[in-house]
Amino acid sequence: MADLFDRFAPLLARREALVGDGGHDPFQVQMDEILSQTEAMIGGRHTILAGTNNYLGLTFAPEALQAAHDALDAAGTGTTGSRVANGTYSGHKELEQTLCSFLGKAHAIVFSTGYLANLSILSTLVGPEDYILMDADCHASIYDGVRMGQAQIIRFKHNDAADLDKRLARLSKKPGNKLIVVEGIYSMLGDKAPLKEIVDVKKKYEDTYVLSDEAHSLGVLGRYGRGLPEELGVEDDVDFIVGTFSKSVGTVGGFCVSNHPQFDLLRLACRPYIFTASLPPSVVASARVALGLVENGGALRKRLMRNAERLHTGLAALGFTLGGELSPVVAVVAPDVETGVAFWRGLIDGGVYVNLALPPATPHNYTLLRCSLSAVHTLEQVDRIIEVFAGVAAELGVLPPQAKQKAAIG
Repeated sequence: MADLFDRFAPLLARREALVGDGGHDPFQVQMDEILSQTEAMIGGRHTILAGTNNYLGLTFAPEALQAAHDALDAAGTGTTGSRVANGTYSGHKELEQTLCSFLGKAHAIVFSTGYLANLSILSTLVGPEDYILMDADCHASIYDGVRMGQAQIIRFKHNDAADLDKRLARLSKKPGNKLIVVEGIYSMLGDKAPLKEIVDVKKKYEDTYVLSDEAHSLGVLGRYGRGLPEELGVEDDVDFIVGTFSKSVGTVGGFCVSNHPQFDLLRLACRPYIFTASLPPSVVASARVALGLVENGGALRKRLMRNAERLHTGLAALGFTLGGELSPVVAVVAPDVETGVAFWRGLIDGGVYVNLALPPATPHNYTLLRCSLSAVHTLEQVDRIIEVFAGVAAELGVLPPQAKQKAAIG
């Protein structure tokens, strides 16, 4: 007799083959105690956190903590329903107004997560006669969002504006709107979109819009942390900006902003918005305060990039193959999946936590040991991360001989 879960047998078999030996499981890490933005106790070991996307280290910002405590006392632990059904709290509107002011857009909608923001916007904004042209390396939430909608989906080559241009040219005589979807910083390899070139292509065609997911670039790029559009001076040319509060903002939630005059109509059409409980008051309050810290966080951004450059340079000097350009995401490419799992376990044993990313969820089917830096990592912590990487690599024999000689860095 067939069991409901029989169809997951291949998934179970792969999991057992990779991590079924009872060793550390990279997909079930338990942090027993959070010691700070950059440290936790994992399995009884003091561990440096280098895989949390806590780019500015705001999860313990005193101002955000106080705002959350005050809101908790004043409005309770949750809203117990969606904004459409249960009503909007004043904090939700204030947060949306803060986003409009910060990002220079007329309209904002807050969602309960960044994932839901992409599901909502991408499944609703374009219809059955429209087209979505998305970068091939877009995040899973973007893939899931476009699959929920009715528009025709066309992928263009990663970071290839010429390929996008070619595909838009084929559609130029066809009716329907075209929505281009890219990311400011791509989550796996940390590379940036050629947003200026993408915008130039958009301007060649009628009824064509650009949406940029700034999940990993908000707070990181631009003088005031408004992301890649600010850094490249194309904010007015990006029609929709999606983002999250779960990285640089240090809490949870998502949003989309736009200058389109009919943007608020989406509140009546986005099913993930209509049917999801809204963010609790404490989260809303901390996000609003943290956005102010992001805007004034120039010093934090400098420290973040200092740390990123130190880790990027240190790992490259050891002979590791890195997945992308200099950014707070530093992805080390492992030779194969089995080595990646062994390497990740060596890092955990050495007191360093990073993300293990496996194909098919990665570009080029890479096996990645993905690090994400924080502004509040100390230089000593960054050096320790490099040292542990070097030690594990030497133990596993995955560095070229000349690189092994550099392993004893400090």
